Amino acid sequence: MGIVRTEESRKLELEELRRMLVACAGIQRRKDQEEFKGVRVSSKENKDDILEKLVCVTSGVSYLGLAIVNKLLLRGYSVRIIVENEEDINMLREMETSGEMGTVSNNVSAVMAKLTEVESLAEAFQGCRGVFHTSSFTDPAGLSGYSKSMAEIEVKANENVMNACARTPSVRKCVLTSSLVACLWRDNAQNDVSSVINHDCWSDETLCTDKKLWYALGKLRAEKVAWTIAKESGLKLATLCPGLITGPNFCRRNPTATIAYLKGAQEMYSNGILAIVDVDRLAEAQVCVFEEMDKNAHGRYLCFDNVIGRDEAENIARETGMPINKICGNGDIEARFELSNKKLCCLMSRPLRSCYSEC
Repeated sequence: MGIVRTEESRKLELEELRRMLVACAGIQRRKDQEEFKGVRVSSKENKDDILEKLVCVTSGVSYLGLAIVNKLLLRGYSVRIIVENEEDINMLREMETSGEMGTVSNNVSAVMAKLTEVESLAEAFQGCRGVFHTSSFTDPAGLSGYSKSMAEIEVKANENVMNACARTPSVRKCVLTSSLVACLWRDNAQNDVSSVINHDCWSDETLCTDKKLWYALGKLRAEKVAWTIAKESGLKLATLCPGLITGPNFCRRNPTATIAYLKGAQEMYSNGILAIVDVDRLAEAQVCVFEEMDKNAHGRYLCFDNVIGRDEAENIARETGMPINKICGNGDIEARFELSNKKLCCLMSRPLRSCYSEC
């Protein structure tokens, strides 16, 4: 979910894509060898099945995007990755030519499209049954950090993606990555504020603006725009609101979003709502929600593994290079609030990983 990709993070993402595609190719080869003896599907059925399972992932060569692509390929989907530069396209072509990707090359492709252009996106979505929008894009001004202007760019990008989905006949549903910070920054001075933060909760725009929480403001406004367009167009939409996304090399590969999420970390930690989620588990949740949208999945889903304590705060401080007191202050957790991801856990039929244990 990074916003500005440094050269280092871009190289890491491309190398991870290479590793992931090669691994998927190996799995596919083993599956082919274990196919039912003598059972073949007609070419028409093959074609129909491929079209039915063709989906698009925006910013597919990003920390979260790669994880989603990996889960989709392992589930048998054909994946179209949106990239915004020729270098990423050329790398994929080199891998295909070299044979590294094996048979999985038939199931993954990349197209160039700009999140600033609705027509470009609509063309990229043609033929896809669904879209995973990771809210990950490159700042056209080349700025580092997440500023107020970045929040405006994110809102516009989300608006473009949703409009492109709505005008593309083949696209039936969209899964949008929002953020937990779009839910938890509320005016706690109000008497009617619930102690439980769940999928029905929204951050307060005025509070986010006053505290200069631009990342939270961008995610909040972007998600609201998406819901408005979905309701007006009839597009099926589900949004996931993850905690701080962690995993291997998470800060090096996803630096901007990591640092931006931790703005206000002391207050989140003190209130017992500074939560994390592993990038692979988030990707798994995305695919699960997508598949269940034809049945009973709908609306918003909070996605996190656990609320962090002192030890995990120290690990994050080491990963990010931030002083530990910038994350957890004096280390005391008042636990004034409880996060509930029961809606997602019930959908995925898993034990609840939450402070709020009723399902």
